[in-house]
Amino acid sequence: MAPTFDICIRGSGIVGSTLALLLARDRLKVALLPAPGPKSPAAGDVRAYALNRASRQLLESLRSWPDAQHATAVRHMQVQGDQGGAVHFDAAAQGVDAMAWIVDVPALEARLAEAVRYQPQVDVVDAPVHAALTVVCEGRASSTRAEFGAQFHATPYAQHAIATRLRCERPHGQVARQWFAQGGILAFLPLDGPQGSTVAVVWSVPQDQAPLLMALPPEEFAQKLQDASQDALGALQLTAERAAWPLQFAQADRWCGPLPGASTQSWALAGDAAHNVHPLAGQGLNLGLADGQALAAVLHGRDAWRSVADLRLLRRYERARKAALLPMGLATDGLQQLFTRPEAPLQALRNWGMKGFDLSGPLKNFVARQAMGM
Repeated sequence: MAPTFDICIRGSGIVGSTLALLLARDRLKVALLPAPGPKSPAAGDVRAYALNRASRQLLESLRSWPDAQHATAVRHMQVQGDQGGAVHFDAAAQGVDAMAWIVDVPALEARLAEAVRYQPQVDVVDAPVHAALTVVCEGRASSTRAEFGAQFHATPYAQHAIATRLRCERPHGQVARQWFAQGGILAFLPLDGPQGSTVAVVWSVPQDQAPLLMALPPEEFAQKLQDASQDALGALQLTAERAAWPLQFAQADRWCGPLPGASTQSWALAGDAAHNVHPLAGQGLNLGLADGQALAAVLHGRDAWRSVADLRLLRRYERARKAALLPMGLATDGLQQLFTRPEAPLQALRNWGMKGFDLSGPLKNFVARQAMGM
């Protein structure tokens, strides 16, 4: 007899796998379906995410947090403007051991896959299955989202992100560094533990510059990064291929609804299938994991007689997550717009603002603790 599933999750990435493990703890039977399309081999995956304390606690509760070599604690954060403005954050000043952790994506995916493999309530399937609730975690390019009738309203930025890995002449010192200059935003994220000298790079550049930078020989591209980073870590050497993608601010109009043609089945969105924000604040995956945690909590707290497809429950999840996303979305969008404008008065204003914010005391501490998931 074919198994009966309560929930089908389309997309077995980090958000989808985390949600599957959370739902399994409530003895729900979950089908986990990999997202369609080719998957890059782990050896060529240059992604790394900044995860906050709330995300770490969630993944630890699922026994899926990577070891220290693949989850480097950030003790300090340094943000540099284009006219002397600067903001510094320090973990010790916040009374914590880390501002965030830079997590190597292949290592995290491997831990989640292992946890899924040993969870009898989760079956990995190769085609959609009948279930009361289908959750779409397929990422920003989801095809299922439109199939279910959700509109994805995207505002493209005139920027592309370029990601790669670097070996640096000097150790990173567990410092996450970011530079706003010449219409671009460059981030160096520390990797390989406390003594490491490698960094993950995310460089948001004007879209007309991206093809030129991608075409440069590795040595010339590394020199561009060394210049843009003001020689902060000395000579740089690429240790991976480069990946590039367009940036956008986007959100689905609806995050849940009845499954087309099925009166007793429903769907919901989570993660990048529901929303995209600019990577400058490093909050994209934190928001996605919080989606999964919120949806699991709503289903966990339902009355025994309610189905997991109950739209009143799903709309409660949608309202809560849209409200939580609003301030982060507005903040990242506003900062992107502000720091890509070339006008001299705006340059002076934003750098004056950075200096003032760095001295703001309680406001700076509040923002830091919000970003840390506290």
